[in-house]
Amino acid sequence: MNSLYPLKFKPIFKDKIWGGQKIKTELGLDYGNLPNCGEAWMVSGVKGNLSVVSNGFLKNNELNELVEIYMADLVGEKVFDRFGEEFPLLIKFIDANDWLSIQVHPDDKLAKARKVGNGKTEMWYTLGADKTTKLISGFNREMDKTSYLDHLKKGSIKEIMNFEDVNKGDVFFMPAGRVHAIGPGMLLAEIQQTSDTTYRIYDWDRIGVDGHPRELHNEEAIDAIDFKKYDKYKTDYDIEMNIPSKVVDCDKFTTNVLEFDKPITKDIEALDSFIIYIAIEGKSILVWENGEVNLNLGEAILVPAYLSEISLVPKTTSRLLEVFL
Repeated sequence: MNSLYPLKFKPIFKDKIWGGQKIKTELGLDYGNLPNCGEAWMVSGVKGNLSVVSNGFLKNNELNELVEIYMADLVGEKVFDRFGEEFPLLIKFIDANDWLSIQVHPDDKLAKARKVGNGKTEMWYTLGADKTTKLISGFNREMDKTSYLDHLKKGSIKEIMNFEDVNKGDVFFMPAGRVHAIGPGMLLAEIQQTSDTTYRIYDWDRIGVDGHPRELHNEEAIDAIDFKKYDKYKTDYDIEMNIPSKVVDCDKFTTNVLEFDKPITKDIEALDSFIIYIAIEGKSILVWENGEVNLNLGEAILVPAYLSEISLVPKTTSRLLEVFL
């Protein structure tokens, strides 16, 4: 009998110059003695930052070790064939108390050419935002390399950025190549490819903790940037109670929002993929053949592909992000 079960992991906390307190105060995650916390990595296969199981008999095992041992039973046949022993997604909570740098990530092709692992396509789900919170997604006009470099040289890069107002529940999809920045007052869940490659373009003339400006990567960034202006940057979606509502569907991941106030049973055998549930509102219980586990706000859980059926039972009206490949 296969011994796999839904896995929780110990969060990996990141002290960031722009971080705040909301990962503790609003999500209930204890990041210990850090002065602030910008990121909590909930599920990670990134080398040097591998998630460690926190529940059940596989406790203290690293995620990529488990992929190596259980292979398709953990991640699904199609996922294992494509990614091998590297877990393909990174799940984070991010608390921005100040602007993050304006940045861009390479796509798979450029990342491979530069030998920096995977590209980085990501999405953000807004858990909370202050009244004045904004973010940057893409350009506010058609751009080209020459014009962009001119703005960079003149120090007027902010003038060509597309600023968006942000409200709770907003979703922004950030394909590799799109310039972006998270703004102050934003608490979010981020789903992304397994990659930690970021090219910093502009850092708001900020001084780092060492007393010097943080490093910029404008030479590396230029070939990664998508200069096209898009008509719409925010993702529209509709919520229907007790039914998964698709918000992002790309070749890197699919994400649904599931809001439910009654038990839901799901046949997941045909999916041939792991599922990650990220609790973004309420309290619920995830039930499978051999057990059950609580899933409360600020938690994430990895459901192995091996399981054929699960049930989600709400203790209160709950909202989950449901992520799979």
